Amino acid sequence: MLTPDKQFEIIKRGTVEIILEDDLKKKLERSYKEKKPLKIKVGFDPTAPDIHLGHTVLLEKMRQFQELGHEVIFLIGDFTGMIGDPSGKTETRKPLTREEVLKNAETYKDQVFKILNPEKTVITFNSEWFGRMTALDMCRLASAETVARMLEREDFKKRFAEGRSITILEFLYPLLQAYDSVYLKADIELGGTDQKFNLLMGRQLMKIYDIEEQVVIMMPLLEGLDGVQKMSKSLGNYIGINEPPDEMFGKIMSINDELMLKYYELLSHISIEELNELKKGIKEGKINPRDAKEALAVEIVTRYHNKELAEKAKDRFIKLFRQKDIPDDILSVKIKDEGEGVWIPKIMKEYGLVKSTSEAIRLIKQGALRLNNEQISDPQIKIKKGEYILKVGKRRFIRVDII
Repeated sequence: MLTPDKQFEIIKRGTVEIILEDDLKKKLERSYKEKKPLKIKVGFDPTAPDIHLGHTVLLEKMRQFQELGHEVIFLIGDFTGMIGDPSGKTETRKPLTREEVLKNAETYKDQVFKILNPEKTVITFNSEWFGRMTALDMCRLASAETVARMLEREDFKKRFAEGRSITILEFLYPLLQAYDSVYLKADIELGGTDQKFNLLMGRQLMKIYDIEEQVVIMMPLLEGLDGVQKMSKSLGNYIGINEPPDEMFGKIMSINDELMLKYYELLSHISIEELNELKKGIKEGKINPRDAKEALAVEIVTRYHNKELAEKAKDRFIKLFRQKDIPDDILSVKIKDEGEGVWIPKIMKEYGLVKSTSEAIRLIKQGALRLNNEQISDPQIKIKKGEYILKVGKRRFIRVDII
């Protein structure tokens, strides 16, 4: 087992906030001295997962804890799923049957074990303890917090101010998530920044139950291909871990250089020292960002497919974008991004790919535009810093460098 200081350095990589850092250091030191692994709890809802790279930020941190010798608990909230847990947005999710929950759990395994070590992962369901709770037990749990405190949560506060309904179950949900930590006696809980209220509720409830408070580690929400919005399938800016190698490779190559470094920090398995050398090399001009992006794309595709398919995807990408498949006399332009991104129909019109933006919009809707070999159907899409190949139809190309 690595020293506590070295473990802390690895764990802190990519995190947004650790509450509290001193508590984490103390837990690591005790674990090291007693040769006893820490319990790392991460909760997942039981809906059928379609995992993309944004979801893997938490999974990669879990993997790090496994490699450091700690116990990772993959907790599926089947109890709340079967009664309809809150979405965190505007409404309550539809309750799931026990059969649906178990089916979804198997789907999770098929995907997450591409990252986590199955032999070092404890998968558990919170119905194990909530299913045994009596009405009296639940009332006692509900008495641990006030309505005023619950209304401090941003989504609850907003809905209350707008006069939209909030169910009693939704008030209970943060307490249920917190009780998971009490029951498991978690040392650490991981979550996204959007889960801060619920994560801190775990610390508070553990204190009430006279259990050593868990450390909360919050990870960032990974931006998608647009470099602005959180990666999301509904927004179409995602990279799915089950996508074909060529598609995955091409999407990674389309991200801008700044976002590439964030992907390296949160998703790559290179060491902290190697990451620092990479950042330094790019800053000093000794490393071409394009080459670094290719290396990242190869690493990611290898992880979810294999090395051979990753190298083939790289070769095909290079052939398509830097060799004979693109005319030698392709127009190359540099466009400055003023901060809002550059609207693709505007680029198409200004550089002669179409006669008007209305024609550009029509062609995009018809599926005639490919951006870095990916078909684009949204005419409102904007691109930010990075290198792109726009292809309209079979013969119209333009290389765009957004700076």
